[in-house]
Amino acid sequence: MLAAAAACGAAAAQTTAAPLRIALIEGLSGPFANAGEAVFRNLLWATERVNERGGVKVGGTLRRLEIVRFDSEGNTEKALSLLRSATDQGIGFIAQGNSSAAAAALIEALDKHNEREPHKRALLLNYSAVDPTLTNERCSPWHFRFDAHADMRLAALTEVLRADASLKKVYLIGQDYSFGQHVLKQARAMLAAKRPDIEIVGDELHPLGRIKDFLPYAAKIQASGAQAVLTGNWGNDLTLLVKAAREVSAGVRFYTFYGNALGAPAAIGEAGVGAVYAVAEWHPNVGGAASDAFYASFRKRFAEPRDDYVHLRMQALVEMLAAAVERAGSADALAVSRALSGGRFDAKYVGGFHGATMRTSDHQLQQPLVVSVMDRAGAPGVKHDVEGSGFGFRTVRRFEASEVEMPTSCKMAKVE
Repeated sequence: MLAAAAACGAAAAQTTAAPLRIALIEGLSGPFANAGEAVFRNLLWATERVNERGGVKVGGTLRRLEIVRFDSEGNTEKALSLLRSATDQGIGFIAQGNSSAAAAALIEALDKHNEREPHKRALLLNYSAVDPTLTNERCSPWHFRFDAHADMRLAALTEVLRADASLKKVYLIGQDYSFGQHVLKQARAMLAAKRPDIEIVGDELHPLGRIKDFLPYAAKIQASGAQAVLTGNWGNDLTLLVKAAREVSAGVRFYTFYGNALGAPAAIGEAGVGAVYAVAEWHPNVGGAASDAFYASFRKRFAEPRDDYVHLRMQALVEMLAAAVERAGSADALAVSRALSGGRFDAKYVGGFHGATMRTSDHQLQQPLVVSVMDRAGAPGVKHDVEGSGFGFRTVRRFEASEVEMPTSCKMAKVE
């Protein structure tokens, strides 16, 4: 009896151990709150899937994953303050992504913090801050990016654009901060190399998250004679832009990083059919039983149409973190960093339809990318719509990880 009681006590200890906390530092209110809440849903669901398997095994103890919300309101200075709060609480894993400017500041702050307070070191797990400098000259042993960076996304988008011989005039527009500036500069360079016959008829930056009326911008796009717009805009800055283009009947194609979610399909409506392109690591209509089952599971968890859109990269982030902790046998940031570097996303957790590798040299995830185009739900290749809009996306071209891999200038610091 005593032995049985001891065994029960040990099992109970396994399931009641302190959770492994992940601090989500993101704009959960303010102009990009919809993007922040979409991140939270995706990370929450990913942690729930790990916890349903029992959690993460650390030194013989099962520990559940827990997301702790920190609302930066989209402000970099507040994000830095929240980072201090998270590390003061002993949280060793920081998730952030909806601003490359904030990510750069957090990386710099973590480099200093981890050197100053090695007993409270933490990692930055980046799911969508895609400024390439973050895994090039600003690379850090404490930062890992799970999204394809801007040049990788642009490489895929411009390959699809290049193949459209009818395109002769393109308008470039973006948000006026490090990421948006880089996208426009690199888009111009890639188009010049791939399609020197294309005329850039507009090259414009606008304030981040402050424009409520994009009609003046849409009118300039229409007046320019552009046939297509290439933009890295995200959140409401994208939704309002495509809505304004529809209202002035600009009749342009949009080549976007994020045009497949957060209200953009509903905003542009019928005008987007065959005209709005997006690039991502996956989308719900890639096809196959495993992909369909994965998406159905997410929609069961979040049944409201407004809560739609699953980001596969956030599943990879959580699963790869869990695997790295188990390989390290510790939640120590340095041990986990070493285990995560070079780690692979175990595709079995999504039914085997997607795989990825964390490149050791710069901590940039290498994974396939898919360019898709908007179409009516029910059209060939469009089994699922987006956010109840009646419109979904069908695959135009899939790129293997090797096709969009980019060289790195990272000189990774060594940490002992």
